[in-house]
Amino acid sequence: MSDDVGPAPASPWSGALTTVGRNGVAVAPRAVQAEAAYRSYEVHQRLRVAQSTEKLDPSSLISEDFARDPYPVFVILRENYPCYRDWIGNAYWLTRYDDVTSVFVDDANFETRTKLRTYGLDAFGRDLRDHPAVLAAGVALVDRHAATVAHQIVDGFAGDGEADIATAFAARYPLALLARVLGLPDTEFDRFAALFWLAQRGTHWRPAARCAGAAALPALADLVRPHLEARRREPGEDLLSVMAQAACDGGPVTAEDVAATLLEMDHETLHGALANLWFLLLTRPGQLYCVATDRRLMKQAYLETLRHSPPVLFARRFTRREVERFGLLLPEGALVICAAGAANRDPRLFSEPDIFQVERKDMCQREPRGQYRADGLPSGIAFGLGRPSRLPAEPDDRPRSLYAVTRDTAVAASTILLDRLADLRLKPGAEPRLRSLTAGEMHTCWSLQAVFRPA
Repeated sequence: MSDDVGPAPASPWSGALTTVGRNGVAVAPRAVQAEAAYRSYEVHQRLRVAQSTEKLDPSSLISEDFARDPYPVFVILRENYPCYRDWIGNAYWLTRYDDVTSVFVDDANFETRTKLRTYGLDAFGRDLRDHPAVLAAGVALVDRHAATVAHQIVDGFAGDGEADIATAFAARYPLALLARVLGLPDTEFDRFAALFWLAQRGTHWRPAARCAGAAALPALADLVRPHLEARRREPGEDLLSVMAQAACDGGPVTAEDVAATLLEMDHETLHGALANLWFLLLTRPGQLYCVATDRRLMKQAYLETLRHSPPVLFARRFTRREVERFGLLLPEGALVICAAGAANRDPRLFSEPDIFQVERKDMCQREPRGQYRADGLPSGIAFGLGRPSRLPAEPDDRPRSLYAVTRDTAVAASTILLDRLADLRLKPGAEPRLRSLTAGEMHTCWSLQAVFRPA
């Protein structure tokens, strides 16, 4: 057999000027021509050598210390590396308020990817959250059941004299309210809550949690399937009935559509904000006294909680195209981590940002890009709720915003807790802490032992 294998194939770069990078690697012409799609690889190689981060150990962003308390690392990033190239996580971290909000509202250059895409299940089901009938019914049903569910939960432990507020109240209330809104029977609550929790946790980076979440999602669809079919035959006054009767492009609503919609819902804000709110109040008796003597301050306390200790510490955004921003070249598809936990304590915007102040005076103001927090939220960023609205909080022609609904629900439930439990205080010897189960997950209080007497 001849050793002659014929002429070498023509290079796709033949006829073009070859550029050799500083690392000695030839760079494709498309990476240096004016009409290029991107030229990022070579730029990244230069950055890796040039960027100095002697003030920060890169592994600290995935450390156990960061999961417990990310705020010391946030200070280093915000004051020294406002756009930090994280080579371990293959991402860029933004930590200053103006930078974070600029990326979060810039849909021309950045996108937020769905939780289904995290699982690689884009075709699993349709997200119905923005369907007009589903949206309107969801708001109305939350308003109808919020106080009832809160009373039932608090009454369940009010006579015991002590309780873990984080688990018995903050963690249970959002799931119990969601199950009531859907119209699921009480006998299936425990299984529903377990599957929902597994599906939500699987959207983070841990492989084991992702496998468990991927298995929980079809199981969640199987759980709601018989109830959805029953509502299709005999509609009731619940969200499953609305979904079963909804007219959607692509055919009738399926159980997979319901499961996909539940997955994309924000659960962490209500759960985490309730736990963090009561952690901050119980560990600061002076602030609790202010709220107890003037219940109107409960809303301010909730808003200040989202600023001071947001449960959703950051949002992941991805570049739609190559973007030059913050003195760097961000490649197409780059992961940009917008750190709300750091931005919400930016001293450029807030006075004494590390102090929790129920009566803070610099909370509500106009955003740098003209987006007014008409929903009544402070400038503190709450990523789980999306971006702030330009529209009124209580419009005439549409349901209240997710900001307003979540705020009102949390305030109503917390007010009921305070009304039903007299002399509420931290249990002697208790040492509650805020932390994430693993780096990147919800940052909240997982155990909050309190003592009280029935009011």
